[in-house]
Amino acid sequence: MKEKKEEILKAYKFRRAIKEFEPDKKISDDDFNFILETTRLSPSSFGWEPWKFVVIQNKDLRKKLMEPSWGAQRQLPSASHFVVILARKAVDMTPGSEYLSYISDEIDGLPEEMKLEKEKFFGNFQQNEFDLTDERKIFDWSSRQVYLPFANMMTAAAQIGIDSCPIEGFDKEKVEEILSAEGVLDKEHLGVAAMAAFGYRKADSPFPGTRQPMEKIVEWVR
Repeated sequence: MKEKKEEILKAYKFRRAIKEFEPDKKISDDDFNFILETTRLSPSSFGWEPWKFVVIQNKDLRKKLMEPSWGAQRQLPSASHFVVILARKAVDMTPGSEYLSYISDEIDGLPEEMKLEKEKFFGNFQQNEFDLTDERKIFDWSSRQVYLPFANMMTAAAQIGIDSCPIEGFDKEKVEEILSAEGVLDKEHLGVAAMAAFGYRKADSPFPGTRQPMEKIVEWVR
């Protein structure tokens, strides 16, 4: 158990937000499929999985994304794998939607009575408990959900010696226009929440990883 803990912490300490990758060093299919599998197995609130992950390997499309993606100027051309993370919009994330029915029916296999009860409970959660009362609030909630698999995929990558970089530096509207024009994004149902680049660091980061001490971020109430 001690060795396992040390192994996990070593991966967290290894991980950095890498700004530039070795462009000729590629992640194997087996390794990246492992990363994607940890993403697929990640938890979500109510088990709705309000996300989609688009792996952009097309060089021409990456070039088109450069202009509106100011936070990925070095990652887009150099990363082995570049992922655009999409979150589901209100049309999918309200009780009675086709998407929620798909999850309840085909993924969870819920009996009709249980399915309706779950959606009723979720509707109350949205309207009366978590103030998910308009389309933007629902999309923002879905976007927060994607950070669960988002973090897991970066941690899984670090555990097998693969680098990554989380990216929020982009013009959301312009990126969505490009992806929609390319037939990659259905803007009615999905929006861009974040991006992630994966590969092997070009050089060791000159900046050490820094974090606040434990006592500054954790408060125990006994």
